[in-house]
Amino acid sequence: MSVFVDYRERMRSRPRASLGRILDDLGSTVLDVAASPGDLDSEVTGVHIFDPLDELIVPPGAIVLAVGVRAAADICSLLRRAPEAAGVVVKLPVEVDEAVRATVLETGVAVLGLTRAASWAQVAALLRSLLAEADLAEPGEGPQGDLFSLANALCALLDAPVTIEDRSSRVLAFSGRQDEADQGRVETVLGRQVPERYLRMLDERGFFKQLYQSSEPVYMELDDDGVINRTAVAVRSGDEILGSIWAAVREPLSDQRRRALADAAKIVALQLLRERAGADTQRRLRADLLSTVLAGGADAPEAAGRLGIATTRLCVLAAQLTGDAADDPARGESDRQRFCDALALHVAAIHPKAAAAPVGSVAYAVLPLHSVGDEEARAVRVAESFLARVGPRHAANIGVGRLAANLSQVARSRADADRALRVLRARGTTGQAAGYTDVHFESLLLQVADVAAAEEQAPTGPYQRLLQHDAEHGTELAATLRAYLDAFGDVTAASARVHVHANTFRYRLKRLVEISGLDLSDPDARLIVMLQMRIFGR
Repeated sequence: MSVFVDYRERMRSRPRASLGRILDDLGSTVLDVAASPGDLDSEVTGVHIFDPLDELIVPPGAIVLAVGVRAAADICSLLRRAPEAAGVVVKLPVEVDEAVRATVLETGVAVLGLTRAASWAQVAALLRSLLAEADLAEPGEGPQGDLFSLANALCALLDAPVTIEDRSSRVLAFSGRQDEADQGRVETVLGRQVPERYLRMLDERGFFKQLYQSSEPVYMELDDDGVINRTAVAVRSGDEILGSIWAAVREPLSDQRRRALADAAKIVALQLLRERAGADTQRRLRADLLSTVLAGGADAPEAAGRLGIATTRLCVLAAQLTGDAADDPARGESDRQRFCDALALHVAAIHPKAAAAPVGSVAYAVLPLHSVGDEEARAVRVAESFLARVGPRHAANIGVGRLAANLSQVARSRADADRALRVLRARGTTGQAAGYTDVHFESLLLQVADVAAAEEQAPTGPYQRLLQHDAEHGTELAATLRAYLDAFGDVTAASARVHVHANTFRYRLKRLVEISGLDLSDPDARLIVMLQMRIFGR
């Protein structure tokens, strides 16, 4: 057991992580200092996710993930409520004014900016993995072998066949000698998943609850014919359950073997966290590269080359969830990350060089396409297929940009995708995909509306007179005109749309002509008023 004994001794003497070291490890592409009280040598003890609906209890040295906090006043309030924290993390851009700087100096709590391409779930996992490495490993030392090696080593120490499982009881690794266990263990190893009937039995007897509430190995007497008892220990990172280790035993372990199993759980936790951190690092790198490609500029060719799409024709997809997560920002962030992961998987199955990454609330994907014609329509079909697959879990829309024949056109394709997505959002639809060319004119109208709003322009001419009359007399002449124009002058259809008799509708139509001076026989006059209705949205 020397490997576990030595490991425990190293863990006792290992210094904990400082805020400065964590920032160095993650790099400025993920976290950067927005406001500092001075040195960044404060000890970091854990990660705390801020929830404005819960009482704020922050242990000394915690890094607070300020989900949903944006304004300078809110940052100051949070700093004062958590004066013992090591740092507060806010999504970029961070609003730092003199009040924030003064509060940082007063409390000694640093304010850090998190890149918008990263999710809260992602940074929480990265921070936890770094803290675990500070607790469990020497600088620059890798994990003690892979999970299968650890399982075999533990099998020899415990004299019992071992499995290492994740939180969902899926088998991550197993030792030799499984044939010495029972039929349930054999089924578990062969299927790489604990069979449902055994999961149900363990849950009904309260063994899972006991396991996850204890930091020590738990002995389970199963009392079933042909079933060997189990000793298991939870694999943890702080308060997060990562998985568990299971040994098939016929009697309780000795104290020495119990300590070996408990020490093994720490090593397995380190391995799992490093594997997850590696996956998160790769995801972050691809997200940064993709963001650079989408933005265009001098660095885009190098980023595209690293993604493998430098010489590829591609379309940009912009996907956004339509559900409202305002009541639970942390859950909304988690949903967006899972949605983006699903999109990345979907496009990667179509083309190995496809990539996806979140930027703010939008998940962008670049989809390489072969030059066979009608590429945008094909990309729309890909988007529709994805929405059909995730529809039961994620309500979303996707905008598709025009084909980018070279890197210089990628930024344009992204702008196209954003505009198509905005049209779908303006329509109030969900579960829809649209190519830019299909919604081009609607997009132009929205852009004109933006210009009108920015210049504080207002309706004029006959339409303005109708709106003024409706406001002063409580009438609905503008709605009458809209119904008439939408029905192409069909009074019967238009009157049904506004739920009035046709004769009443004709009277209203006559009144609105008298009041506004609009000539309904003039096609240019009809076009002008229809455009004003669309632009000003009244």
